Amino acid sequence: MSTPLQIGPHTVQPPVVLAPMAGITNAPFRTLCREFSGGKGLFVSEMITTRALVERNEKTMQLVHFDASERPRSIQLYGVDPVTVGKAVRMIAEEDLADHIDLNFGCPVPKVTRKGGGSALPYKRNLLRAILREAVGGAGELPVTMKMRKGIDDDHITYLDAGRIAVEEGVTAIALHGRTAAQHYGGTADWDAIARLKEHVPEIPVLGNGDIWSAEDALRMVRETGCDGVVVGRGCLGRPWLFADLVAAFEGRTEDIARPALREVADVMVRHATLLGEWIGDESRGVIDFRKHVAWYLKGFAVGSEMRKRLAITSSLEELRSGLDELDLDQPWPAGADGPRGRTSGNNRVVLPDGWLKDPYDCAGVGEDAELDTSGG
Repeated sequence: MSTPLQIGPHTVQPPVVLAPMAGITNAPFRTLCREFSGGKGLFVSEMITTRALVERNEKTMQLVHFDASERPRSIQLYGVDPVTVGKAVRMIAEEDLADHIDLNFGCPVPKVTRKGGGSALPYKRNLLRAILREAVGGAGELPVTMKMRKGIDDDHITYLDAGRIAVEEGVTAIALHGRTAAQHYGGTADWDAIARLKEHVPEIPVLGNGDIWSAEDALRMVRETGCDGVVVGRGCLGRPWLFADLVAAFEGRTEDIARPALREVADVMVRHATLLGEWIGDESRGVIDFRKHVAWYLKGFAVGSEMRKRLAITSSLEELRSGLDELDLDQPWPAGADGPRGRTSGNNRVVLPDGWLKDPYDCAGVGEDAELDTSGG
C-alpha cells in the first residue's frame, strides 16, 4: 500500500491526481475518471483564469461548477497579477466554490507565456513570491498547491528556486512536470529533476508529472524519484479507466489492469458524450465537444480511416452509437494502445514578453493585460 498524500486537511489515497487539461478535464470527464477510480484520488478542474473568475465570466462560472459528488473540489487558477489572484482566491474561499486551489505555473502555450504567465512566470522570482503570498493569504483554511515545469529552457531553470519560495510562502504541495517550457510535450520527461526537487523541499509533498502512460509507470516514478504522488495528464486521454489501474497498482493489485474490448470502450464513449450533452444542456453540442476524444478512445483498434472520420463528425448520440455499432466490437484491447497519447511534439521557441529574461527579479512590465480574459491554455 502507498503512503497517503496529505493536501491540507484532505487525504488523497492512493496519491493520484488528474492533471488539469484545457477543454478536457471538465465535470463530465472528471466524473468518468472518478467512477473508474471508485472515488479515490484527486481530480482537478480545467485551468481557470483569475480575471475571468473575478469578473464572473459566464463560461468561467460554468467551469467552476462541481457535481455534488465531487469531494474535494479542486480548482486550478492561472494568473499573473498578485492583486487579481488574491481577489480570485478570496472569492473561492468566501463563496465556498472549492476545497482546494492549485496555481498553474506550468502551461507552455504561447498565448499564456507571451504575457508572462504559466511556465514563464517562475523566472520572475519576486513576482512568483508575491502571487503565492496573496494566494495563501487569501485562501484562509483552503490548501494552496502549485504546478510548474523545470524552467523556460535549459539555460533558464527555475524549479529549485520556485520550490524554495513556495515552501517559504506556505504552499501545501508542489507538482513538477519534468520538462521545460521549450520542450512543450516533446522528448522525455526528466524524472531526475523530480527527485532533486523532493530532496530540495523535504518539508512538503512533491508530485511527479510527465510520461505516465500506465500504472506501472506511476509506481516506477514513485520508486525512482521518491515523490509523494503522481499527476496524470495525457495518459488518460480516451482512457479514463487508467484511474482504475492506478488505484489497483497503488493498492498492490498489479494484476488488475483494465484491458477493455472495443465494446466496452464504445459504451464509455457514448456515456462520455451523453454526460457532455447534459453538462452543456444540449445533446448536439455535447457530441460535437466529444469529437476531439474519438481518436484517443479508438487508438490502436482496427477502425478504418473513413469510419474514424465519420465518427469524428457526428452530431447526435444516435449517430455516434450507430456508427460504433458498425465496428467489430469484439476486438480485444490492442497492444499498441498502451503507449503515449495526446500531444507529443516539441517546440523549441518559448514566446515571452520583451526583455523578460533580462532580470530574474524585476517584475516591471507585467500588468493587468497579462491576464487572459477567458479561461483556457
